[in-house]
Amino acid sequence: MELVVIRHAETQANAEGGYQGSLDIGLNDDGVRQISRLAEEVSVALPPFDRLLASPLLRTRECAGILSRQLGLPVELAPAFRERNVGLFEGLTQAEARARYPELWARNITRRWAQAPPSGETLDEVIARISQGLTSLASTTEGVRVLLVAHGVVAKVIRAVTIAGFDDFFEWQLPNGGTLRFSRPLDGCD
Repeated sequence: MELVVIRHAETQANAEGGYQGSLDIGLNDDGVRQISRLAEEVSVALPPFDRLLASPLLRTRECAGILSRQLGLPVELAPAFRERNVGLFEGLTQAEARARYPELWARNITRRWAQAPPSGETLDEVIARISQGLTSLASTTEGVRVLLVAHGVVAKVIRAVTIAGFDDFFEWQLPNGGTLRFSRPLDGCD
């Protein structure tokens, strides 16, 4: 299987530096332009893609819808690849989170493996969910090219568990509308 991950295009929360997490936020005008340009580029990829998957959140569904029209592929929703829920930080900018929850902010709670903001997911939980999703995907897609529209943390986890490890996990970031390719996505997941 070959897997290409696209991080969803820009939302207003991305532009403002806000935590989106599991909030159902759509693309802004720049995001629609980003994904439209990318869809044109992806449509001429050879060999063509066999499957188009997307996180169930609105911003990824919107991107996948644009890609679907270009590629002629149906969109399959893949809940395992939804974004990390960051609990009470969702919908806040980093400055707002720091001001409202100074104790949590001082603990750098979003960068703790086994801890999370209240009502949120730990990184350990997210890694387990995404790893299970990769294992399931790999078991059903041998010899297939898959395009997955997902999120920033999802891309970080897939990259870390397949090719890069976790040393630069917090520094590395796939930009909005960026792509990441894997020819053997389960390296390191065994």
